[in-house]
Amino acid sequence: MAEKEAIFAAGCFWSIEDTFRKMPGVKDAISGYTGGSTPNPTYQQVCTGGTGHAEAVRVVFDDDKVDYRTLLNAFFEMHDPTQVNRQGPDIGTQYRSGVFFKDDGQRAAAEAAIQDQSQVRGSIATEVTEASEFYPAEDYHQRYFEKRGFSH
Repeated sequence: MAEKEAIFAAGCFWSIEDTFRKMPGVKDAISGYTGGSTPNPTYQQVCTGGTGHAEAVRVVFDDDKVDYRTLLNAFFEMHDPTQVNRQGPDIGTQYRSGVFFKDDGQRAAAEAAIQDQSQVRGSIATEVTEASEFYPAEDYHQRYFEKRGFSH
């Protein structure tokens, strides 16, 4: 098994985590914060927009069962990548669309996927940024939908 990680930001992390968690080949999906400057941010700090972090999901996957491009395709289907710093009613830089790449292969795949998406959707707001520290969100954010008995 070739276990790998990917990090995606697509608005509120609850729905994204739930959707990735259900994909075949995904071993885990963790809600958290990345892309900012404040170490160990709290949800309340991230919500102010002052930390620079995005709500994101770290996806741990078996590369033998699901490839990165499949995860990218799912990512682009589960949110509107044309919106700048928002998804639906959630507004702010913490809700931006982003791919945080772990290596050059992920970066190239993300850039190619954005090109493909722009052919269909027009201007894509998704940032492609090198992965930095990922901070898992508080426990009450993990498996949020599952804990409440409903699923996205």
